[in-house]
Amino acid sequence: MTSVAGWAAASTPGAFPALPRAVAQSFYRRMRAVAPAAVGAIERDRAADPEQVFSDTACGRLVGSLDDAGLRALGMWTHHWCMRFYDDDTRVGRRLVREIAARAGLGWTADEVRWMLRESFSAGPAAADRFTLPRAAAAQLPPADRPPEAHWPEVEVPRQRRGRHAGG
Repeated sequence: MTSVAGWAAASTPGAFPALPRAVAQSFYRRMRAVAPAAVGAIERDRAADPEQVFSDTACGRLVGSLDDAGLRALGMWTHHWCMRFYDDDTRVGRRLVREIAARAGLGWTADEVRWMLRESFSAGPAAADRFTLPRAAAAQLPPADRPPEAHWPEVEVPRQRRGRHAGG
């Protein structure tokens, strides 16, 4: 596995201004809080039937147990994990990212979206799903806070469902 994003992506020059270190650190602190449960759920789902309905999976049960702030942290952690270790073994993580991207009303912040976009651009084209969650999260921002999409590749964003528990 190859690391394609991380602190360097959060702090290096690029299409989006660097985040203050304290802001990026707060993201990492929130993601560390959900990481143990996320790792366990992903590992259980790797061994399970890939055709299982999402709500019946370990990841689905984890998603159902979190409030919106926890779900944003889980989405950011899963996005970060998939960008750092993008290979054939990220199938379960990519499904989790798509499921979170399909949830409306999570209250993403402009800083969270910018952080995910920096990681996505750092990952490069090998990570085909790299813009799924940032694009969905950006769509939830007020229009004035949305990052310009001029340089984003076209990606299919999962259709967002109403409510935190809809479809999951």
